Amino acid sequence: MGMGRTSWWPSAALALLLAGCASGDPAAFMSEDNRAISYTGDRGVSGQPFPANYRAELLAYLRTYLNNPVGVREGVLAEPVQRTVGGRLRYVSCLRYAARESDGSYRPAKERAAIFVDGRFDRLLEEAGELCAGSTYAAFPELAALTR
Repeated sequence: MGMGRTSWWPSAALALLLAGCASGDPAAFMSEDNRAISYTGDRGVSGQPFPANYRAELLAYLRTYLNNPVGVREGVLAEPVQRTVGGRLRYVSCLRYAARESDGSYRPAKERAAIFVDGRFDRLLEEAGELCAGSTYAAFPELAALTR
């Protein structure tokens, strides 16, 4: 190969890699409102393991997610239960809390749904809706003890 000449194989490898990514079923990763559900490999509607470390994973996520994780009030959490999310069976743990706003005030506590895929935390839904209907909550004191 002479100077200035480009090899064709890096371009071909990239094209094959992208084709492999695009060949999956896009509906498997979309919710009913066309938002991505997960980048985790989907095992379908059965065989989801119980998220054994759900409390610790939620706390780790909320520590980074909340603008000010200090002083969270009214923290309650429900045990994970299986629910259908975007056509797939998932473990869902509902939580309710009031986080401190940037001005130091608090808004009323809001219900959210934590979705777990393959036993690991996947995402937090701000609008829990029907996913949390009938949830039985217990105190979640670790949430009030969060630090930066």
